[in-house]
Amino acid sequence: MFKIGSRTSKTAIGAPISIVLANALQLENAISAAILTILCIQVTRQRSLQSAWYRFYACLIAILVSGLLFELIGYNPIVFGVVLILFIPITVRLQITEGVVTSSVIMLHIYGAGQLTLALVANEIILISIGLGVALLLNMYMPSLDSELVKIRNQLEDNFAVILQEIANYLKTGDYHWSGQEITETAQLLEEANQLASRDVENHLLRRHHPFYHYFHMREKQFDILERMLPLISRIDASQEEYHYIGQLFEDLATHVHPGNTAVKYLDSLRRIRQQFNDEPLPHDRQTFEDRANLYLLLNEIEQYLILKRSFKKSDI
Repeated sequence: MFKIGSRTSKTAIGAPISIVLANALQLENAISAAILTILCIQVTRQRSLQSAWYRFYACLIAILVSGLLFELIGYNPIVFGVVLILFIPITVRLQITEGVVTSSVIMLHIYGAGQLTLALVANEIILISIGLGVALLLNMYMPSLDSELVKIRNQLEDNFAVILQEIANYLKTGDYHWSGQEITETAQLLEEANQLASRDVENHLLRRHHPFYHYFHMREKQFDILERMLPLISRIDASQEEYHYIGQLFEDLATHVHPGNTAVKYLDSLRRIRQQFNDEPLPHDRQTFEDRANLYLLLNEIEQYLILKRSFKKSDI
């Protein structure tokens, strides 16, 4: 059973509506209104508005350029080619290349008419307005992405919890039986989440704060830190006590992966651990110094991980 997306549905609804409206106004080339509607249906409101403006602007330029050249040189295929040679670079320069196809339809109408009249120009502008207007109205409805975003958020948090717990287990016991599949899955989830969140941003034109977009951006930065931690943890050589309380910190983090703000609590725990390190005797040899340096690097990475979460909740507020 195949699934029909909202864009397909809106295209199927909009195209016949455009033809009916164009026929009701007794416009020439009424079916072209459907082509304009089909081309202007987009996946987000922002893209739809942008696409409509580019196409309308390009069509006006097409009427001017093609009408001028056809009237001055003549209505024949070679002149139509010359029109395209001039018109397409103009759209590239103005960054409205989306309008090339729709404008070509309008230019063909003028070419087919054999003469440029005010009635023809008015017909084409009304045709453009109907085709783009219907698409814009339909694109004002966009299905909510919240359920998909929440689902990905939950999957991400589950993976983060597993990664943190596996780190905790390794630090506490020294055993390593983890396949690491959550690392690959998390990278894929973040890519999907960022695409969906960007679409959600483009669907809310007047909203200044986009919680999902900022949330996934924060998780992406945290994931980068987790990836940096893994090789660092494998190089640590610490006392059993140090392994235990750092492992306990990771275990606590694993059990509290959620959208809420727990960062402040764990930053306090981190400060206490750092103070314990500071109270210990200074290293006596190079190897001990390197081991201690790796521990401090790990604490710094954990601190950055927590600061990202604290900053996110501040921005959320």
